[in-house]
Amino acid sequence: MDQQFIQIVNGKLITPSGIVDSGSITIRDGVIIDIGRTGNAAPGATIIDAEGNYVSPGFVDIHVHGGGGYDFMDGHELAFLKIAETHARFGTTAMLPTTLTSGREELLHSLHIYEEANRKNKTGAQFIGMHLEGPYFAMNQRGAQDPLYIRDPDPDEYREVLAASSSIRRWSAAPELPGALAFGDYLCSKGVLPAIAHTEAIFEDAEKAFHHGYSLITHLYSAMLGVTRKNAFRYAGVIESAYLIDEMDVEIIADGVHLPAPLLKLVHKIKGAGRTALITDAMRAAGTNVTESVLGNISSGLNVIVEDGVAKLPDRSSFAGSVATADRLVRNMMQLAGVSLMESIQMMSATPARIMGLQERKGTLRVGMDADIILFDEDIDVKKTFVNGALVFDAADQ
Repeated sequence: MDQQFIQIVNGKLITPSGIVDSGSITIRDGVIIDIGRTGNAAPGATIIDAEGNYVSPGFVDIHVHGGGGYDFMDGHELAFLKIAETHARFGTTAMLPTTLTSGREELLHSLHIYEEANRKNKTGAQFIGMHLEGPYFAMNQRGAQDPLYIRDPDPDEYREVLAASSSIRRWSAAPELPGALAFGDYLCSKGVLPAIAHTEAIFEDAEKAFHHGYSLITHLYSAMLGVTRKNAFRYAGVIESAYLIDEMDVEIIADGVHLPAPLLKLVHKIKGAGRTALITDAMRAAGTNVTESVLGNISSGLNVIVEDGVAKLPDRSSFAGSVATADRLVRNMMQLAGVSLMESIQMMSATPARIMGLQERKGTLRVGMDADIILFDEDIDVKKTFVNGALVFDAADQ
């Protein structure tokens, strides 16, 4: 196949203005150059028949730890490349590799490996930068994060980390910790998005943090407070803050386990598709059939079990990351929450792209956009995945 000049025909195109039946989309040099109706031939193009399947913008996963038996904390290039290939099979075309709470040297090593793997990644979802999750968290809201490494923001440390890599795009932290607001300011000055996570903040903390750049809430409902009491008085938590601050973006793990159907419906009802990003938060067991796995580095991470469609600590006291893939998230929003296909796709593509400042390149099918395109059927079963116009997955070859 000539991957430089392609025309996809006979598809149901999911565009910002609606679904175009019997549509065609033309790609040259990795960019969408035309969207129209089947019958408008592109002479010289390689023709791909969508066979009536949906033609959608690729999924953008801005919080993912692993998949296919690998974790980004494994410390080698193969892990990065295999995770990218695994999630491409399920429609992800762009992703933010995400770290876990760790020591400084391990974190710096992960950033170095990212740079090397990014240059070699030709057969999976595109890397669009790194997401650092921790280590600046509230100990009581650590979830499955290793308590050994949890600490308050350290200016010497985070300045060194940010100086070491230009690939960091977001950093999740607890905004109530000493120094966390100055940390947010510094991230913003470097073009990095601060996000609220693993936190015991109340509304007043979250509102203040929002004005210091914390405009995204990491995995809403997980590892944070709702309404709480202090000295008999009730306080709104970060969960209520997400709803009260209109401009606050949220991400949710829509695997149907971390958030059951009523909460999926509530988030969509209040925040809407334009402010809600779907994330997998997937660990290494995603895309596999294992019942036991490891969260984090394969040699030093936490042993977990996989059951009920989710990873758990062995004592079942906490979830330990999801095993979801992006297609499952879209399917759940439709089947469990009753959200339309258009809005479900928006939450898995356009909204996360906008949150990360990539809305002019990714997340929608428009002329001039990167040709990150997937084909799937009525069950959101992915048939083909294109990343920057290159076919990286074809179900017919499996």
